[in-house]
Amino acid sequence: MINNILLDPNVGFVLLVGGFVFAILALFSPGTGILEVGALFALLLAGYTLVTLPVNGWAIVVMIVAVFPLVFAVRGPRGGGQGRSTLFLIAGIVLLILGSIFVFRTEQGGPAVNPILAVIISGGSGLLLWFMARKSLEAALATPRHNLDRLIGMTGTARTDLRPEGTVYVGGEEWTAVSSSYIPSGATIRVIARQGLVLTVEQVKPEE
Repeated sequence: MINNILLDPNVGFVLLVGGFVFAILALFSPGTGILEVGALFALLLAGYTLVTLPVNGWAIVVMIVAVFPLVFAVRGPRGGGQGRSTLFLIAGIVLLILGSIFVFRTEQGGPAVNPILAVIISGGSGLLLWFMARKSLEAALATPRHNLDRLIGMTGTARTDLRPEGTVYVGGEEWTAVSSSYIPSGATIRVIARQGLVLTVEQVKPEE
């Protein structure tokens, strides 16, 4: 029964797009683990459909290429400002939608995905990614209103597991943080460095 469902190109299309969307959203909200698990599960199921049904290899390549401008828009250098990040964001979303629509093909070579479903899912995913990415870019490019170096040396609490990236609560606010070693959620942490809006932290042992 499950095999029959996964052999439907429309189901494979939804799983594939969902997996990519979850993976990209994980870039915007790292450390929760929920998005990462959802992306892995959806992509594994979509992978079964990909290796079973006829596909367009070029469309898969396009979807993979789409990840790079999306990652660069969120994680890349900010020297070019919001305009450059927005261009990378638009390019990534367009490539992702284009590749996902044409990834499955019929035996005759035409698109196998229902066009109405393709428009709804791709359009909705594009809007969601646009909204989340714009919020993330605005937060990352915003000029700090106070001296963030004051955070160095302060202690706080890990809101999520740091593996090595996650979220911490320091100075009355939540921050994205990284650590050279695993820190469990709820542990006491100390800020030892800062790069932009990302804090480098270490776990404070009870004896300290």
